Amino acid sequence: MSGTQVLVTSRSFSSGSRDLVCELEAAGATVVRGPADHDLWALRPLLHESVGWIAGTGPVTDAHLDAAPRLRVVARYGVGVDAVDLVAATARGVVVTNTPGANSDAVADHTVGLLLAALRGIAAGDRRVRAGAWTVSRGRELGSLTVGVVGFGRIGRGVAHRLQGFGTRILAYDPAVDDAQVRAAGAEPAALADLPARCDAVSLHAPGGRTLVDAAWLRDCRAGLILVNTARADLVDEPVLADAMRGNRVGAYAADTLAGESGGAPSPLLAVDLADRVVVTPHLGAQTVEAVDRMGSLAVADVLAVLAGTSPTHPVLSKS
Repeated sequence: MSGTQVLVTSRSFSSGSRDLVCELEAAGATVVRGPADHDLWALRPLLHESVGWIAGTGPVTDAHLDAAPRLRVVARYGVGVDAVDLVAATARGVVVTNTPGANSDAVADHTVGLLLAALRGIAAGDRRVRAGAWTVSRGRELGSLTVGVVGFGRIGRGVAHRLQGFGTRILAYDPAVDDAQVRAAGAEPAALADLPARCDAVSLHAPGGRTLVDAAWLRDCRAGLILVNTARADLVDEPVLADAMRGNRVGAYAADTLAGESGGAPSPLLAVDLADRVVVTPHLGAQTVEAVDRMGSLAVADVLAVLAGTSPTHPVLSKS
């Protein structure tokens, strides 16, 4: 692999406790960095010489691949591959991999933290104290709640496992997971439409692409419902949710993502009158030292495997 160039466009790659750049270089690779937004003009000269690409969340299009005649592997640094043109990669013989499960524990931890923050008004309490007011608000205990989990994959199950330690009753919805698996993980199977009326809080862990929380879903929700979203912004109709909060049908919203986070109009959930009941973090759920190490090491292992002529551990196949 002497002189082999590997392009890295993930901002957090090798920023944990492991020096993954050094590990690639020890295997004979030359590591070059490129912009995280995958701007084609900036990447073109780097892609032309690269045989491996550890890619962040930016797009990997047919045009990017066309600019990379030597490319053999794209290792998506993360789970989602919706930004990667898998058909174009397959047509060119470029292997695509990802890092499933690498950040599941980090996101599950963060989900429970957001739920507690919303349940106990932690952010609002901090603001009151800094303003000189020590007035209190009354919350509830997690052990007294019924929590619905939408999406029962690695992260959803991780959330359920953590909540069991509080004594929480857990309902779960996932059409891809059978009832026996749900029960084995300590949850009760439930229909998506039933969760708002049966739960005190609902946590979203479904893939994006369609709106789940809309006016119909919220119509019969328990008063004061707490909603947590560490998945995708488009799962929630944000204007409808803002109206539901103003009508006191929804008690609080805690999220690690919002519509327009990469530009565009600000979310209606950031309105001043909702500030005490909305807690938002800047997409940091996966940002732990351990998750960064796991994502990076899985990506590196698969890049080195492909370049050595062996099969990667986490290939992603085109569905076409």
